[in-house]
Amino acid sequence: GRFGQVHKCEEKATSLKLAAKIIKAQGPKQKDEVKNEINVMNQLNHVNLIQLYDAFESKNDIVLVMEYFLEVEKTYEICSHEQQKKMEFKRRICKGIQYMHQMYILHLDLKPENILCVNREANQIKITDFGLARRYKPREKLRVNFGTPEFLAPEVVNYEFVSFPTDMWSLGVIAYMLLTGLSPFLGDDDNETLNNILACNWDFEDEEFRDVSDEAKDFISKLLIKEKCWRLSATAALKHPWLTDHKLHCRLQ
Repeated sequence: GRFGQVHKCEEKATSLKLAAKIIKAQGPKQKDEVKNEINVMNQLNHVNLIQLYDAFESKNDIVLVMEYFLEVEKTYEICSHEQQKKMEFKRRICKGIQYMHQMYILHLDLKPENILCVNREANQIKITDFGLARRYKPREKLRVNFGTPEFLAPEVVNYEFVSFPTDMWSLGVIAYMLLTGLSPFLGDDDNETLNNILACNWDFEDEEFRDVSDEAKDFISKLLIKEKCWRLSATAALKHPWLTDHKLHCRLQ
């Protein structure tokens, strides 16, 4: 975790295996961040989001009791899978984000490390780490100055207002990486990375895109758009041809 350790535990009454994230919250700011994470998770109940069972505070720690999974495949490992599995993996991420946005919650820290694949078929995923998530209130303009540089949307870099499309930009970056193993905006240092983002400097020229379908490229193109109002919403993304190939879905069942 960001500033915690995760341990396997068991509920005595049911023998249910759970994961306990023990966070040493040092100071009021960190405590507020953890309490925000708990508040957000208490509002979310979806198959593609990690579920919170309980939370409690001791003198020195805050403990989050969450779902436990025996096997977890890292998102980066999905890059070696065939394209239909990558498509299904991406579709389930979109379903989780669609639900969050319907609940008026922004994740604001979407990246491969925060997406767990809990089986090798890539058809069961869990979005995790809601420590930076925020409730979206349209009348209250929200700006943020946090996140992982290579996944930041231009409006975050510019310290402009964020909204649902901010998460969708990050999904575009993840799709690009999922299909090629490459990071579209990563520079030699953070400043170069942020400048690449502001220039919206990316393309499909790398050899790794040779076997990527036109539908997948179009999907990325409709997310990595500097003007956030033109990006696909999560609902629109789920209707995109790349994620609605019924023949692929039949083969995946």
